[in-house]
Amino acid sequence: MSERSARARPASTAVVPGRGVAKAVVDGRRVDQDSPLARLLVGRPPLRRTMKLAVLAALEQRTALRYTMPGMTSTETASYIKHHLGIAGRSDQLFTDNAVTLIHTTSRGFPRAVNNLCLQSLVATFAAGKSLVDEKTAQSAVTEVLD
Repeated sequence: MSERSARARPASTAVVPGRGVAKAVVDGRRVDQDSPLARLLVGRPPLRRTMKLAVLAALEQRTALRYTMPGMTSTETASYIKHHLGIAGRSDQLFTDNAVTLIHTTSRGFPRAVNNLCLQSLVATFAAGKSLVDEKTAQSAVTEVLD
């Protein structure tokens, strides 16, 4: 590839921000119309708030596309839980339908929250000497995670 064609193509950078990472990366770059750098910022909901800061106004104004991934549906959450149990080597039912519904409602279908609630539900079920996560043990997990 010639130097001229390499300059004509915009560079691409992917940033997965943690605390302060997005600000540090963006502050170190010149953001103007002459800059050939195209950025792909990928992050959790706090990134949207960070982008609203005055020091990032130039970058915020040049953001052409935003996408927020929605949570899973109730059916997708149930399939997600079943899939992960299968990966762990369990093909039997460990969660009642009511427990799955409570986990979905509380987590709003976001995978990380589903994982946390399922883990806490399994711990609560074990502590109660049960073999099936029911709505009561799922509710104790919800209380544990949210308090």
